[in-house]
Amino acid sequence: MHNFLNKQLFYRILILIIVLFYIPNNAQTSTRFAVIGDYGLAGTAEEDVANLVNSWNVDFIITLGDNNYPDGKASTIDENIGQYYHQYIYPYVGSYGEGSNVNRFFPSLGNHDWRSNPPQPYYNYFELPDNERYYDFVWGDVHFFALDSDTDEPDGVSENSVQGQWLQNALSTSIFTWNVVYFHHPPYSSSSNHGSQGYMQWPFKNWGATTVIAGHDHTYERLIVDDLLYFVNGLGGKSKYSFSNPIPGSQVRYNSDYGAMLVEANQDSITFKFYSRANDLIDTYTLLNNLSGVESLPTNTFKLDQNFPNPFNPSTKIRFQIRENSFVKLIMYDVFGNEVSTIVNENRPAGIYEEDFNASNLPSGIYMYTLTVGNYSDSKKMVLLK
Repeated sequence: MHNFLNKQLFYRILILIIVLFYIPNNAQTSTRFAVIGDYGLAGTAEEDVANLVNSWNVDFIITLGDNNYPDGKASTIDENIGQYYHQYIYPYVGSYGEGSNVNRFFPSLGNHDWRSNPPQPYYNYFELPDNERYYDFVWGDVHFFALDSDTDEPDGVSENSVQGQWLQNALSTSIFTWNVVYFHHPPYSSSSNHGSQGYMQWPFKNWGATTVIAGHDHTYERLIVDDLLYFVNGLGGKSKYSFSNPIPGSQVRYNSDYGAMLVEANQDSITFKFYSRANDLIDTYTLLNNLSGVESLPTNTFKLDQNFPNPFNPSTKIRFQIRENSFVKLIMYDVFGNEVSTIVNENRPAGIYEEDFNASNLPSGIYMYTLTVGNYSDSKKMVLLK
């Protein structure tokens, strides 16, 4: 009996350690970055977007090409880039202030950068991994793959090219939660200016990409094509383009003002937001990494709250809201992904619900509850402490 009590006490202490240290530490590993495209023309619009990005206190910035209008020349590159973003660049060789002590600026090449063929001013201004035209890097739970989608790329721009095979191999060996591929020319776009660039419609999803983000068209658009999330983000400061009829898969389109994307990622989720330069939230979209797989979550579909109390013994409440009549599943899993309880599995009308869950038959531990509404899911952790 004495040994049994000692084991119980040890297990309670272990669970508390996990609650106090492991879960908060996960929260601290969030990655927060900005995405700007077609931005590199000094002036009020670029300055406004840069001020917006700077207000977010991001870890770093990725760019979607056309960093240096109009011709990618050495005489304009610092004015167009360093004037607004020097604090993210290492080593910074310009004249607008101090750079960063580590590189926090990861651009991709655009057609205007390639007008100085080869884009030597770009090579001289930035110090980037690999051949500097296409490369990868990791930050937190995110693996980034910057491509060169310009047709002047010496290693090619087809899926079977040297560059294409490099990406396929790199994605297939990535061990990270999120794989973000970004470049200039959009595979899919509803813009009336450039539109979809068929030569860049590589099998990104089959290779393991989480999302593909591009620019070139000076619009913002969110699309899902063949079950893969795509973005067009070219409102960084140059000009604004118009739209044609939406192409299949287009979900959100915006071209009223300049702006940028703010992305936040951790092991559980990655959220993409687009803000106008006036700091108005235009669009938000979340991908979840949970025990039932990665699902898409439009924030206007439903809301799942944290259970309360948490930790709990043996009962807790789970509250959620659905905004339209839907088939709803609320399922409990253990840390190994095994289903331990189905709490809800039925059609529900729109409304706010509070479900009681009793875990008297379960051992102490960390559990995950997943709410599925239609085709979308969200998950949260809970701790049973007996």
